[in-house]
Amino acid sequence: MSRILNLNHLASLEPAIARPNYRRAELRAGILHIGIGNFHRAHQAVYLDDLFNAGKDRDWALIGAGIRSSDKAMRQALESQDWLTTVVELEPGANHARVTGAMVDFVPIGEDGRAIIQALDDPALRIVSLTITEGGYCIDPGTGAFNPEHPDIVHDAAHLQTPKSVFGVILEALKRRRDEGLAPFTIMSCDNIPHNGNVAREAVAGLADLIDPSLAAYVREQVAFPSSMVDRITPATTDRERTALVERFGVQDNWPVFCEPFRQWVLEDHFPSGRPALEEVGVTFTPHVAAFELMKLRLLNGGHAAIAYPAALLGIHFVHEAMEDPLVRGFLDKLETEEIIPCVPPVPGVDLQDYYRLIARRFSNPDVGDTIPRLAQDGSNRQPKFILPSTRDRLKAGGDVAGLALVSALWCRYCAGHDDQGRPFALDDTNAGRLQPAALAAREDASSFLNLTDIFGDLSRNPVFRSRFEVALSRLWREGTRATLQAYLGGGL
Repeated sequence: MSRILNLNHLASLEPAIARPNYRRAELRAGILHIGIGNFHRAHQAVYLDDLFNAGKDRDWALIGAGIRSSDKAMRQALESQDWLTTVVELEPGANHARVTGAMVDFVPIGEDGRAIIQALDDPALRIVSLTITEGGYCIDPGTGAFNPEHPDIVHDAAHLQTPKSVFGVILEALKRRRDEGLAPFTIMSCDNIPHNGNVAREAVAGLADLIDPSLAAYVREQVAFPSSMVDRITPATTDRERTALVERFGVQDNWPVFCEPFRQWVLEDHFPSGRPALEEVGVTFTPHVAAFELMKLRLLNGGHAAIAYPAALLGIHFVHEAMEDPLVRGFLDKLETEEIIPCVPPVPGVDLQDYYRLIARRFSNPDVGDTIPRLAQDGSNRQPKFILPSTRDRLKAGGDVAGLALVSALWCRYCAGHDDQGRPFALDDTNAGRLQPAALAAREDASSFLNLTDIFGDLSRNPVFRSRFEVALSRLWREGTRATLQAYLGGGL
């Protein structure tokens, strides 16, 4: 018999399911997290649950928050189960389930962010953490800098008390704290963006520049923005996962999280208002976050992009199936070894080849059920962060970019909206409306796609990159994905 997940049923869950050993009433909130999704609940919330289970720092519980209308569905799903989440770690042949209880509340969702702003009047909330995706930081993809002309930023500069953006919410809450003489909270980005702490700082301070220079100075001088590197492969939840949870563990959870066993969190130790003792549960605190971050973004996130588009064009749905395809796996191995790893600076205590071998094993885990459509989404934000920086570094070093240019050409071919067999698929990208026409036109003239300078930036004018891209794209259209991958692996592309 299955049990509906809530506090009343915790004690009656199957014995194999781990659960909190602390009473929820013992927890006090210290962190407000914006962007309650699967990754956060499989990562930060798990580390905090571990800490609370160890009997430590129970004044650092989580309050959830969000500003998008889609956040309402998550809030509704979790509210009916007392903010509990079932996390299933998918070790091949040995899956493990646990219920986490680190979240104690979820701010009501409003379109203007006022409920979050009011919640942050509480001085007990000393950290605001973020998982708002790469596209949520109002970055100009072509320059990598904060974009003050983003429509939400323009709105918030004129109407800060009723903001639309996360950064408008944060800035108004910081302004209220400053005016009341309260210490500012620390802002901790947990998104896959290079130098995410600095990026978050410039988003908040950049908005403040448009409103009040003294407020901007306060943000830059008084507010902490530690950088971080976060890692755990966490697929989207579907009815497949909900059904599996009932069948394997007898738990009815509205929005469970299924994830790989591996997790990693590397943090800069810059928390003037205090922090939980996360080093006690495996978090690495180091001044070298940037090195770990660059390694992960280039090798893991770049690796995801490298397999996503050829797999999609070949009609492959699951990531582990892509890794079983000799051509896709061979492409990834050659690309990582010959073009990406040579551009990654040394990381303290890490062998980059060993790190890549670990990534390949993680991608190959069949129990995770991660999907190619998830990896392929939002390419206009991910290419400039995960692929094109390696391309620039290779070109600066005088190296070849045949593989990296092929990744970008595969993305262009994917943006045409159908696979090699002519089967259509939807482009899950905020820029899909202009990507698809440009990709279709690029079949005859590659410039139609390369001239998206807000994405490619200076690379659109680089003759070596353009040549490699044009050759790869032409071959993809003429001979198909398999033949093009074979040519690359044979050194004939």
